[in-house]
Parts: sequence; C-alpha cells; structure tokens
Amino acid sequence: MDLQQLRNEIDAIDEQLICLLEKRMDLTHEVAVFKHKNNIAVYDATREQEILDRLSAKITDEHKDTIIALYKKLFELSRAEQERIINPEEA
Repeated sequence: MDLQQLRNEIDAIDEQLICLLEKRMDLTHEVAVFKHKNNIAVYDATREQEILDRLSAKITDEHKDTIIALYKKLFELSRAEQERIINPEEA
C-alpha cells in the first residue's frame, strides 16, 4: 500500500470518528442537563476510572498508553462542556 492509500484510509476513519465524537458530545450535553437537574457533580472519578479499566482490557499493549491518554483528554473536554452548559455565566 502506498502513502496516499494509507492517508485515504486514515481520512475515512477520521470521517467516522467525527460522527461518533459528535454523538458523544451530544450525549455529554444530555448528561450535563441531567446532572444539573439532579444536583450531581460534573466530575465523577469513579466513573472515569471504570471506563479506563474497561477500555484498557480491550486495547492492545502497543496502543494502550496513547488511547488511554486520548480518553483522559476526552474526559477533560467533556467535563468542560458540561461545566459550560451548567454554568454558562462562568464560561
């Protein structure tokens, strides 16, 4: 496979990731609304660790550090989005 073919495959995956990440952020919005209505804190360390543990069991060792780092960043961005929704005056 040549470089252009590899890049085309990456581009196709990126298109799929965009759709999935947008769906995830839409759900993050719904979670924020639920948490706000029910007076639940945005940050849930236990939940995040459960997700990381579940995912770690599915990721090959070769990619584990990178994917876990990516999920930690995703959690950070999701928390920031929830805070923005719950406390728009502070954003």
